[in-house]
Amino acid sequence: MNLRHIFSPPNNTRLTNLCGPTDAHLRTIEAALQVSIAHRHEQFKVDGHKARATRAMEVIQALWEIAARPIEPAKVQLMLAGDAAMSDAEGTGPSLQTRRADLRARTPNQSVYLENIATHDVTFGIGPAGTGKTYLAVACAIDALERSAVQRIVLTRPAVEAGEKLGFLPGDLAQKVDPYLRPLYDALYDLMGYDKVAKAFERQAIEIAPLAFMRGRTLNNAFIILDEAQNTTPEQMKMFLTRTGFGAKVVVTGDVSQIDLPKSQTSGLVDAEQVLKRVKGIAITRFTSADVVRHPLVARIVDAYDARGRT
Repeated sequence: MNLRHIFSPPNNTRLTNLCGPTDAHLRTIEAALQVSIAHRHEQFKVDGHKARATRAMEVIQALWEIAARPIEPAKVQLMLAGDAAMSDAEGTGPSLQTRRADLRARTPNQSVYLENIATHDVTFGIGPAGTGKTYLAVACAIDALERSAVQRIVLTRPAVEAGEKLGFLPGDLAQKVDPYLRPLYDALYDLMGYDKVAKAFERQAIEIAPLAFMRGRTLNNAFIILDEAQNTTPEQMKMFLTRTGFGAKVVVTGDVSQIDLPKSQTSGLVDAEQVLKRVKGIAITRFTSADVVRHPLVARIVDAYDARGRT
């Protein structure tokens, strides 16, 4: 199918920002939707399958609307990451107080996830990489801390290596566990800024610890996130969930397709999903490849592995 559109009035700045350096944004759209895009000044032509060509033109028109300023490649990828439902989800869900003023749900499932976190004491976010499970949970935790809804944030992960043995790690305890917790640091720095995160650690408003150190504790008035929960055992999961104290909110995230435990070991996340699915006060949000908000290729990789698993 051939679609044509002319943007008027002519605006060279918007046109340059829409297309990107050496038409990089247009090439991204072509690769993601398998269409061909040509343009001469403000006149654009898209060739390809009807649905894909229509979607490509929708993205081009959306980019024109925000092209008063240069457009980051990630913005183009985010527009392509979902289907038309993504635009319906944008702007929905609770408003979060973080350094990222543009932070919001980008897919319907992300919107449900944010609502579940806001309205439940314990929320599970289960799905493939790149769906925003951990990032949005950390954003909700920071928002709760900024609003004084909690007194501190506690972030934890099981110290399980992803299929390779790292051997002896030098340094003190903090340095030994740092590689396992680095993704949580990255989210904090992006959402709060380095200086603010450092000050929060100094006053113990943020704590990051391996899961093994949670036994025996009761966490009151805290926002607690267990990341990479697919690598817990059922015993560890039960231990973690029973740390919940008064005024606490818990979010558990994980991807059951990337379990690094021994083959004979049941994942605590898989077990908990079955055991707790009817427990009042607990919400379970399941993400799919349609919720991936990284490079569009990530969603196709997830689908390819899922397809192999079904054969």
